[in-house]
Amino acid sequence: MAEIRVNPTRMEMKRYQTRYQTARRGHKLLKDKRDELMRLFLDVVREDKALRERVESALKEVYGGFTVASAVSSPKMLEEALIYPKKEGSLSVDYRNMMSVNVPVFRLQVHAEGNADHYNYGMAFTSGELDSALRALNGMMEDLLRMAELEKTAQLLAEEIERTRRRVNALEYILMPQYLEIIRTIRMRLEENDRGNTTRLMKVKDMMVQAQMEQNAMADEDEESDPATGA
Repeated sequence: MAEIRVNPTRMEMKRYQTRYQTARRGHKLLKDKRDELMRLFLDVVREDKALRERVESALKEVYGGFTVASAVSSPKMLEEALIYPKKEGSLSVDYRNMMSVNVPVFRLQVHAEGNADHYNYGMAFTSGELDSALRALNGMMEDLLRMAELEKTAQLLAEEIERTRRRVNALEYILMPQYLEIIRTIRMRLEENDRGNTTRLMKVKDMMVQAQMEQNAMADEDEESDPATGA
């Protein structure tokens, strides 16, 4: 730790003691925030894991349906059936605060032409497997949006946890020990100054006592050498 030069005064020590107490309170608040962020992060990860397993299972069924549909129908027929979308969607993003972290909330608005079903084609020349795959894929939209929400939320929470962890470590291992070292140094210098002042006072007192004793001795000698005072 680099040496920090401070004025060894009681006012300076009081100022650093106040800073240390503020750092301790900030350290406790940041640790509580870090712990709460970790709890929220783990909740989000658990929900995202369960949702991802459900989505992957549904996607496996969707891909299986498309595979069967492509086997019983010609590629050109599938392309013609799926080339023109019957629905359009718009995605809006709002934000909510989670422990000072703004996490996204996705909302999908679907605009359909004619009937509100999810088929882009007529039923005469397509297979039932294609209908089932599209129906399953359409039913996954809410889960996919929620999973995107959760994964972005987990990313933002992880970044905030890392920032908070660095601040906690900076206070715990750098700033607070530095303040304690400064306070200890100032206290030692003040005690040294007090001991020096006490030593000087004792020295002055001894000198005054010695001077008084010498003065008394000289007075006694003068009194003995004065003949007028003889008996």
